Amino acid sequence: MRVLVIPDIHLKPWMFIRASELLKEDLADRAVCLMDIADDWGQGLNIDLYISTYDTAVQFAEDHPETLWCFGNHDVSYLWELPESGYSQLVEWPVCERLRKLAETLRDPSQLAFLHRIDDVLFSHAGLAEDYVAKYMTSECSDDIDAVVTAINDLDHRCLWQDLSPIWFRPQYSGRKMYKQGELLQVVGHTPMRQIEEKDGVVSCDVFSTHSDGTPIGTQEFLILDTVSWEYRCIQ
Repeated sequence: MRVLVIPDIHLKPWMFIRASELLKEDLADRAVCLMDIADDWGQGLNIDLYISTYDTAVQFAEDHPETLWCFGNHDVSYLWELPESGYSQLVEWPVCERLRKLAETLRDPSQLAFLHRIDDVLFSHAGLAEDYVAKYMTSECSDDIDAVVTAINDLDHRCLWQDLSPIWFRPQYSGRKMYKQGELLQVVGHTPMRQIEEKDGVVSCDVFSTHSDGTPIGTQEFLILDTVSWEYRCIQ
């Protein structure tokens, strides 16, 4: 399957518009969004931008109903009332209300989760480490990939609001072994990159994040991945 990956949004509604154009050009079969829809440098008072971005996300979900959505740390921080960098108390209600609307738009509640698997590719906001699975799963259960995905999607904030979780982990810098490394390919956002790259079974694609002055860090390209062959291309 050809999957278009939409990495961290951070109040850039035009990313959804461009992703929709690419899907309509039949460049991919479906999309996976790694979310972090909320928050960006100096935008804490810009309520209209928050609302516009989430409304565009909801419209994208309506237009492309097969899309899968992976919660990011900046999304659940509002749902769980756990402020972090960029968090704005001014937009707490609009963000939570529109996340609820996004969830109601989906055909199946399971489309909005922390982890998604398509073939032998695992999608999450930040990545799933072997150590994290070992912490919460028995050795017998940890061999069952689908059981692990289901179990971790059912964890609460006490287990997920930590550095090693799939909403916070940074495999690019940790040196830790990934879950089922060699057997699974993982696709992640969260960590700003200059370009999309694969290393040690992890494709990092957060290339839309910016510096504090608004200049891009990365190439602002979308990842299109074949989930069977693991071949991928980058397209603006």
